[in-house]
Amino acid sequence: MIRDATSGDAAACAALYAPYVTDTVITFEDEPPDTAEMARRIAGAHAWFVLEENGRIAGYAYAHRFAERAAYQWSCETSIYLERGRRRTGAGRALYETLFDRLRENGFCRALAGMTLPNDASAGLHRALGFEPAGVYRRVGWKHGAWRDVAWVQKDLHATDGCASPPTPLT
Repeated sequence: MIRDATSGDAAACAALYAPYVTDTVITFEDEPPDTAEMARRIAGAHAWFVLEENGRIAGYAYAHRFAERAAYQWSCETSIYLERGRRRTGAGRALYETLFDRLRENGFCRALAGMTLPNDASAGLHRALGFEPAGVYRRVGWKHGAWRDVAWVQKDLHATDGCASPPTPLT
């Protein structure tokens, strides 16, 4: 079941995310966020969905502000995290499609996502969902003893024509 996240999901989302922080270069955070910080992030997101299975959180996807300037208000940054062993099960697609539907309903025109390279699983998911390459920031992050590149991809949610009214705030 995919549903809107609540503050009550913060501990489960934090636990799912923690190994990405400590064991991978997928995220550039150094310390896993605690439950309170994750609750703050859920509350501040444009939209946040969780995949709940048998009473536990198996994944989540969210969107937040892409950049501070007013000109960027039609765009958002998306991210997705799944528990280990969930690749190629359809869970990522289902979460992201639910997120995109909500973003479209609220007037967002563009979704962007950044991926530390290499990350074949994330690149494949984003490509399959219609994201297109937008560029690569070279050696932009330092983690686990090396400089890391970040690839950016983007997806049109609405045609740019007709996207003159600001999106509806989601939080």
